[in-house]
Amino acid sequence: MKKILLSLFLILMLFPLNHGFSQKSDTLSTLSVALTSESPYVYKDDEGYTVVVGNVINKNELTSVGNIQLKVNFYDETGTDPLETIRGGTILDVIPELSTSPYIIKSNSPNPNITSISIMLENFLPVPSKSQQLIVESNEIVLGENLQLSGILTNGGSPITDTFVYLAFYDSFIPPRLVGISSIPIGDVESNGKVDFYFNEEINKNAVSFQIFAQSNVFYSNIVDEKIPQQLTKLVTISDVSLKNSQGNNLSEITIGSTVNIQSNAWVQFSADPSSNETPYTYYAQVKNSDFPTVEFLGKSDGRFIGTGSQSISVDWIPEHKGIFFIETFVWDRNHVPIANEGPIVILVVN
Repeated sequence: MKKILLSLFLILMLFPLNHGFSQKSDTLSTLSVALTSESPYVYKDDEGYTVVVGNVINKNELTSVGNIQLKVNFYDETGTDPLETIRGGTILDVIPELSTSPYIIKSNSPNPNITSISIMLENFLPVPSKSQQLIVESNEIVLGENLQLSGILTNGGSPITDTFVYLAFYDSFIPPRLVGISSIPIGDVESNGKVDFYFNEEINKNAVSFQIFAQSNVFYSNIVDEKIPQQLTKLVTISDVSLKNSQGNNLSEITIGSTVNIQSNAWVQFSADPSSNETPYTYYAQVKNSDFPTVEFLGKSDGRFIGTGSQSISVDWIPEHKGIFFIETFVWDRNHVPIANEGPIVILVVN
């Protein structure tokens, strides 16, 4: 019982890993500057380069930090000698006290053999603080094929140079992972000056929120938090998740070697193709071990929703190990774009 309670407690501390890449971070807990606890987000861009994005936190209450250097090793499936080693810094050249800055580091080449990464913080130094004299405001947010955002930057202090406005995208995981970042160069801004800015950005399909912030040679800004407007592609709601046997009955006990039918009720608000009244989908069920943040099973099933209303979707899983697990469920379209928010998490014990 103690082991079960401990494992259930550990579940609350877990965070999802990005699929397709294995990764590790090497950060000393005693340092005042560290990689944040969430796993970095790793993906292949349209040209095949491997991109790593994440956040660095300054935990010091008294001192700003800068000259931050990160090292990323890119590995193939053997995970022995790195194929590439890239060094880079954070987006903000100065991180204020008790604040964070994003980073983005990309491989040198579009190497298809890169399957895993490791990242570590190599260096940082105390630096003079910047003053929060900049104000960013968002005016209008429109989501079409791209996210279109307009806003105003106000300089409340002396004249400034090297000014940038940043737009950082985050996913729905807890804690949220940084999944992309864009910037606009503003340059020089006079004292008490106002400058309009405008973003028209293609966004990561997993992004659900974003932050706007700015920094110049001597000042930094407030942070504006916004939700990405819902598109019509969010047309499905996963209302619940149940576990059934091959006869369709609810399982009271789950054992190794038995077939577990992971079933979700999906509420379809409208059809993606009104002419056929059908919505093609892919249903994913991911099972994670509670003792380690590793994926025990990832299954999927393809189908088509007919019309609207409540419909059932399912995936079969045969447990191979004992322990405590939790299940995450997702519904995507055939272009790998989520059409539903993640379903309720289910915790189960396999004997």
